[in-house]
Amino acid sequence: MAPKLIEQAAAYRYYMDRAAAISPAFVDGQTVADGLRVAAAYEPKQFLQGAIAYGAIVALQDQAFMASVKQYAANPQQRQQIAYEIMKDPAYVVGIGGAQSAAGLVIAAIGTDGTKFYEAGKTVKQAAYDVQKQPWSKAEVPARDARLQQAKMLGSTPVVGDVTETSRLQQAIAGAEPLGITGQTAAPPFTPLVIRSLAVAALAGLGSATDANLETLNAIMVEPNVNSCANMAKLNLYQCLAVSKPHYEDVFCLGQHAMMDTARCVIKASGQPEPYEPKFVPTVRENASYKPTPAKKPAKKSAKKG
Repeated sequence: MAPKLIEQAAAYRYYMDRAAAISPAFVDGQTVADGLRVAAAYEPKQFLQGAIAYGAIVALQDQAFMASVKQYAANPQQRQQIAYEIMKDPAYVVGIGGAQSAAGLVIAAIGTDGTKFYEAGKTVKQAAYDVQKQPWSKAEVPARDARLQQAKMLGSTPVVGDVTETSRLQQAIAGAEPLGITGQTAAPPFTPLVIRSLAVAALAGLGSATDANLETLNAIMVEPNVNSCANMAKLNLYQCLAVSKPHYEDVFCLGQHAMMDTARCVIKASGQPEPYEPKFVPTVRENASYKPTPAKKPAKKSAKKG
């Protein structure tokens, strides 16, 4: 597999691991700003390509799928033909033996990433309400315009993966250090992200996911729906930050848009059911700060003396 693809996968893992680890235990405006910087730091196109590249590395872990691919690789003419068919139409890969079990691994891996990120975002969003008990949270965010511009800059700057993670993924591709991901065999139809992950994995098994074919591989690793979803999450974040004033509102922007909205895109891309959040309508019991004023009892009339 081309080093560039491995670097993209490592960048995806770097972002997801750091963003899902954002703690809701905010103690001041600086900790909120730190969380925003981490969650805002992904460029949608690179993020999507990284997810597909990581999915491809996950698919390479499926022995049945790789055994079928290698059967084609044994014959140079057949290998070239199969690679051509996949490059022409990535969905061709679904007909290769073992594709369903490999798809199950990709769905499990990407879906788990998204769910973990989503759950972390929920705790951060809840913190936007809980943190209001602390006086600092109601103070206005300083340099609000600069904070918004920084989020936009981070959202348009490619992420660099961690060297250790890159090495780990290289070892997984070589079979020296399996990723340890498990999943159930899945039946088609698969989402475009899963199909493209399988396609890149098959091309790697055929010896065609090299630097020489990088332009074609980049074209395969394009999925407009997920890219649009991630762009919308970014837009919602920027709009939220544009009107946010106190720190606790920034916490809400972070939890809802930078984290939960992005995570929902990942979950949807994997093919797993999107999470459902019921509309929260506070009641007297749920809102501990609400204390109803007791009704006044009517004054007793004094008995008239005869």
